[in-house]
Amino acid sequence: MRSGVIAKKVGMTRIYNDAGEHVPVTVLQMENCQVVAQRTQEKNGYTAVQLGVGLAKVKNTSKAMRGHFATASVEPKAKVAEFRVSADNMIDVGAEITVEHFVAGQKVDVTGTTIGKGFQGVIKRHHMGGGRATHGNSVSHRTHGSTGQRQDPGKVFKGKHMAGHMGDTRVTTQNVEIVSTDADRGLILIRGAVPGSKGAWILVRDAAKVALPANAPKPAAIRAVAAAAKNEAPATEGAE
Repeated sequence: MRSGVIAKKVGMTRIYNDAGEHVPVTVLQMENCQVVAQRTQEKNGYTAVQLGVGLAKVKNTSKAMRGHFATASVEPKAKVAEFRVSADNMIDVGAEITVEHFVAGQKVDVTGTTIGKGFQGVIKRHHMGGGRATHGNSVSHRTHGSTGQRQDPGKVFKGKHMAGHMGDTRVTTQNVEIVSTDADRGLILIRGAVPGSKGAWILVRDAAKVALPANAPKPAAIRAVAAAAKNEAPATEGAE
């Protein structure tokens, strides 16, 4: 089990594949996605990594969180989330995960908070048909009609579809496809829609119901390792 990532929803657009067909995609952007803390079996009873993404002003960060980030030697993060991982996929604190963590064609599960719609009626909220337009109907065009039965059971059952608050809920969409990634700009292109508004933080993790591709990096695609390899390459060539 690998770690997921935290990304910001930029919006939706479309791209064209090799066959000339347009593919609707949601654009997610990763910025400074670093490991802030580890959760180990010995200390916490489970294995996980805590990731932080974005940058937050120090004055807007609590004293406790400032100390938490200082322990990890990372700048204050705008969003923090925890991902369960297996022991062999643990990532070092301070390591930065890049968009190459996912490969094209891979299936992922995305979690976000849907756009809030406020108080809505049953037609918009539950797609009911509403009442008749004429033939004596004067004020009940968009109502839900009867809500219960007779004296037995003499109540309205819990969960009955009625008007109420709509949206602003945590939703996970499973098995969406990674169309492509852009390492230079830190972008992830996902086929179709993703729950959440523009600017919302989205959690992206490997699909729970689909096998991980063989070419997916383990434990993660880490920027620090790639940078170290580039710095060591010239020195090795000069030594020869």
